[in-house]
Amino acid sequence: MDLLALADFNLVARHGGFGRAARASGRPKATLSRRVAELEGALGLRLFERGARVLKLTQEGRALHERTGALLTEIDETAAAIAAGGDRPRGRLRISAPLLFSQTAMGRLAAGFALRYPDVRLEVTSEDRAVDMVEEAVDLVIRVDPAPDEQLVGRVILRDRLVVVAAPGLARPRDGAAVPAVVRGGGAQPAAWGMTDDAGSTRLAVDPVLRLSSLVMVRDAVRAGVGAARLPVSLVGRDLAAGTLVRWGDADAPEIALWALYPSRRLLSARVSAFLDYLKEAFPRGTPEELAAYLGE
Repeated sequence: MDLLALADFNLVARHGGFGRAARASGRPKATLSRRVAELEGALGLRLFERGARVLKLTQEGRALHERTGALLTEIDETAAAIAAGGDRPRGRLRISAPLLFSQTAMGRLAAGFALRYPDVRLEVTSEDRAVDMVEEAVDLVIRVDPAPDEQLVGRVILRDRLVVVAAPGLARPRDGAAVPAVVRGGGAQPAAWGMTDDAGSTRLAVDPVLRLSSLVMVRDAVRAGVGAARLPVSLVGRDLAAGTLVRWGDADAPEIALWALYPSRRLLSARVSAFLDYLKEAFPRGTPEELAAYLGE
């Protein structure tokens, strides 16, 4: 396969047309059209649907662009780095991170990374939805307990756990009694919370008195004394140390894992490697207490 023709195809696909690709690259429109036609002839496939006003990728064209575009970008960046005399990370790095982690930690992490690597243009979006990394051109996603996906690889960067907390003025109910609860979201909630402390196990019936859409809002409401809640140690560690919240016990709930993921078929770029190393430097042990200390600084 002609790599130059493949590069021209990806240029046109990325810009959505021969004219726009020609203007962006400074190359003749006719040359790009001819090179793409030669690639289609060599493959025996039509890569674009050519309308009077619209140029659209065919199914085969989309698949080729998704599989080769990132690889060609990595090749170009590697060559540029070598020509510049080193492998210092450079270029755009797009990251998708969950809302809570973005609100509490990502701004500071992003600023520190940008100061260390000024040649990288970092873009961070905050969202809890599943992201199509190839389709949306995202280099790295950070997700809480992601479902297994054979298209993605990655590593756990942080672990957290839930604790049941309340304001000091809220009386802790006896075992089996109902507790006024602040919960996240409007969906189905557990009828009872199990928790464990030094005295043993306790089970409390849940009476949701307030439903809020973010854990930061839940924490703030619990501070105000309206009810108890199950919250991550990292989010309430500072309050527990200051006494503005008290810990009733460890919630009977699975440990939370925060993963950094990237496409398995994509070469791990210097930018992604640098950001993963930066996360490891910020959280070398990856414990809830470590994240709580980072947020409290």
